[in-house]
Amino acid sequence: MTADNAVASPPETSGGATAADPSAAAGGSTLRNLRIGSLVVFVVAFAIAIVLSLGEEHEDTEITIGEHVTRGSGALTFNLDTIWTTGIAGGLVLLLGFLARRALTRHPDDHVPTKLQLFWETIVNQVNTQVQDNLGRVHPYVAPLAVSLFFFILFANWLELLPTELNHDTHLLPAPTADTNLTYAMAILVMVSVWVYGIRQKGVKGYFKHFVEPFPILLPLNILEELIKPLTLALRLFGNIFAGGIMLALIGLLPFYVLWAPNVLWKVFDMAIGGIQAFIFALLTVLYFAMAGAGHGDDHDEAHDEDHLDDHDDVTDASGEAASAEKTPVPAT
Repeated sequence: MTADNAVASPPETSGGATAADPSAAAGGSTLRNLRIGSLVVFVVAFAIAIVLSLGEEHEDTEITIGEHVTRGSGALTFNLDTIWTTGIAGGLVLLLGFLARRALTRHPDDHVPTKLQLFWETIVNQVNTQVQDNLGRVHPYVAPLAVSLFFFILFANWLELLPTELNHDTHLLPAPTADTNLTYAMAILVMVSVWVYGIRQKGVKGYFKHFVEPFPILLPLNILEELIKPLTLALRLFGNIFAGGIMLALIGLLPFYVLWAPNVLWKVFDMAIGGIQAFIFALLTVLYFAMAGAGHGDDHDEAHDEDHLDDHDDVTDASGEAASAEKTPVPAT
């Protein structure tokens, strides 16, 4: 036997192939069988669903939209489902705030932030950053308003994701933001606050002066733009959430054996849409406040800078005169 043949070679099977690790081979075969089996089950289930759907007659495929549980008489009508879901969303915001405060003050000496506190502080810090970047400081009214609107709209949008629809006529927790009554109310609250803020920052004359800028001929367009802001703010939120409700209603018409797949996928997508719409509403609120107070802080800063430069020039001139007086030689007597 030579030295080359001294190296042990792996055992060979009867067919001449090298024997592989039994556990690795079994694992690879199991994964391959699982993939093939899952694909077969999916194809068969999809084919059966198509066949049964074609042969199934739906007695009631009508989708009713915009219907609410109402009470009232005459000119006053109350959408009760919107009222109680609004109360639930507001209660969740208060509960989140109280829980975050409790977690913050539980162990003040060696406090370790909880996940809830980190989530709350992350949102609050982001909103404070937006307010400071646009208004120049963390305003004591604008920042809490934007934070409250974000969490309220977020919870209100996500109520639609809960499986509380008993049938096509009974939905216990519909999204209140899919009702224009709520979105218009929030938009009016924001815009009235913006107008009050602008008047307090610039004064009545200074605030209404921007309607004739840059040219007086643009007065009608500027007034129309100001009146359209609450409409777009309200209808943007309403349209996106209302469309999500329609999609869920359409998915609900599918047979129950294929309902779960598109339902889960759409609810995940709808959750993202709800978060994005809450962020957009809060961000536009901050931007509207910044636009209402634009120019006031700039004029104050420019005047402050001019005064500072004048004081600096006076100090420079005085120091220069003192230096020249010290350098002037005194004639000898």
